Amino acid sequence: MLPKIVDWNQSCLHILDQSLLPREEVQLKLRTPNEVSTAIKEMKIRGAPAIGIAAAYGLLLAAINSRDQEYAELINNLKFTYNDLMNTRPTAFNLKWALDRMMALAISTSSKDQIEHLLAKEARNIHKQTEESDIAISELGATLLQQGSKILTHCNTGALATGGQGTALGIIRKAWELGLVDHVIATETRPWLQGARLTAWELKRASIPFTIIVDSAAAHLMDVTQINCVIVGADRIASNGDTANKIGTRSLAILASESNIPFYVAAPSSTVDLSINHGHQIIVEDRPAEEVTSLNGISITPPDTHAFNPAFDITPHRYINAIVTDKGIALPPYEFSLTKLVHND
Repeated sequence: MLPKIVDWNQSCLHILDQSLLPREEVQLKLRTPNEVSTAIKEMKIRGAPAIGIAAAYGLLLAAINSRDQEYAELINNLKFTYNDLMNTRPTAFNLKWALDRMMALAISTSSKDQIEHLLAKEARNIHKQTEESDIAISELGATLLQQGSKILTHCNTGALATGGQGTALGIIRKAWELGLVDHVIATETRPWLQGARLTAWELKRASIPFTIIVDSAAAHLMDVTQINCVIVGADRIASNGDTANKIGTRSLAILASESNIPFYVAAPSSTVDLSINHGHQIIVEDRPAEEVTSLNGISITPPDTHAFNPAFDITPHRYINAIVTDKGIALPPYEFSLTKLVHND
């Protein structure tokens, strides 16, 4: 049983501090929108769906903390918080999706007394919708797998990343329950080691057999071991199926294509950004150089070493065999299948 990843209780956002896992399980209580913003920036809560949930509650906190303000000042505070939260992790489309829903409701009423109630209800709806989306993705994705599957996954896409039961890792867990999974290979996922720290933590809790590999071992592994498929998550998906995901995903997709291994992406329909035509239009977040040049606060490079540290890369749609969403499984050509799924309300 996993602890609560993200929870709202008594006008306070509770999150499990993922930066401390697996050594410590510490629940943080966030009472201001700035604390939520900082927690997202510092990767205390991460994963596109979970970030969206946290940001929704962050905007609610802004409303709660502005109870004594006049209507105009309250709206200004909400707009400031909206912009601040939007800039925390710009690649994650669920962040914009959640904040846009919240802000649209806030400005839909001229009643100051109604805003907090509306935002509280909508934040809970976003949270519940994300949990339900995970269940649908897990069940649909499991239909793609065969008995005895050995699956390669990257980064962390489980409950820690969504606040529900996960996307790619949710599929793996569901398939394990159905007796379809034999073993899971998880990349360590430098520089934050989400695979070695977080995916391993979740898999161990679920008693699913797994092995951790260094990121650069994937090509060799595909050459010497039968991998039945690769399943990853996504932070933003363009209308043509190009996908932004944790750095290293593109390499895995190319390797899988070379080895004739199916490559699947799992993400909620809220991750699909139909306003952009291709992946080159996706903003890729740059992270601090210190994440690469140091480990646990200890420098591992010579002083003043320059480091290139993009958080994500773009996987071209031609390497993706299927995109599993809560509304169905999209197949190429994605320009048609994704649009149809997203608008299938």
